[in-house]
Amino acid sequence: MSKQPPQVFREIADLPTEAINPRTINLDRSSTLEILRMINREDRIVAPAVGKVLSHIARAVEIVVSAIRKGGRIYYVGAGTSGRLGVIDAAECPPTFGTPPELFQAIVAGGRSAVFRAKEGAEDRTGEARRLLARKHLRKWDVVIGLAACRRTPFVVAALESAKKVGARTVYVTCNPRGGIDADVVIVIDVGPEVIMGSTRMKCGTAEKMVLNMISTAAMVQLGKVYRNLMVDLMATSEKLRQRSLRTVMLATGCSYDEATRALKASGGSVKVAIVMMLKGVGKRKAMSLLKRCEGKVHLALEEER
Repeated sequence: MSKQPPQVFREIADLPTEAINPRTINLDRSSTLEILRMINREDRIVAPAVGKVLSHIARAVEIVVSAIRKGGRIYYVGAGTSGRLGVIDAAECPPTFGTPPELFQAIVAGGRSAVFRAKEGAEDRTGEARRLLARKHLRKWDVVIGLAACRRTPFVVAALESAKKVGARTVYVTCNPRGGIDADVVIVIDVGPEVIMGSTRMKCGTAEKMVLNMISTAAMVQLGKVYRNLMVDLMATSEKLRQRSLRTVMLATGCSYDEATRALKASGGSVKVAIVMMLKGVGKRKAMSLLKRCEGKVHLALEEER
């Protein structure tokens, strides 16, 4: 009697991202330019696929915004490429939006070292996922966003289960059908089979990165971290960012470089406070008061009566 493949084998074989892509079947016989054209052609599938699930992404943004307003934290949980993408987004929020480092956090299967060196077996460690979340002292007003291209990643599933036990909100981002996924919001980006069978660092990775960009960016806009389309809560931790801060004040107010320099110094380094000070003709304390009254939103503060 022939041996039957295990359940995991059958689950993986049925996933769209594990299928053979007929459009790249001759990849190994192609020239470098032909290979690049195939990859580029496949990449063009990603943005439209993300566009089809915007309503689900919007719901995830609403959950994130609500959680942050209640003092909650956002946790990205993933293994392999998905985990590393979570690290990137979490790391980029503080300098871009002035958020505290603990607001957006990433939990990667295998720990920090797995960010730089693959630990593929780590994705099966459900106990590790539960322990890592337990150390974070997860609360019901937090949000756990699971990232798993192939849908069935045990590490991510275990993290979501732990989150639901404490009443935290959950979001699941995957590139395979939603069947069997228990989360408040499930975001399924159907990008089809990869250029190389099962290499989900490619289209799936691109799709997940786009979704994370959307979730964190839209949430920060809703929370007043942007005025028009300018970053007004950025942290000037480098000379480049200091100059960007000055330029932002200039673009928002129409003032000169010297005026922006004086306003930014008077505001204590806060771009949004400097903008309100200049456009409303008020001092630092009044500008801060207006912003607090308007939940940090510059355009509302500018519309307020003095």
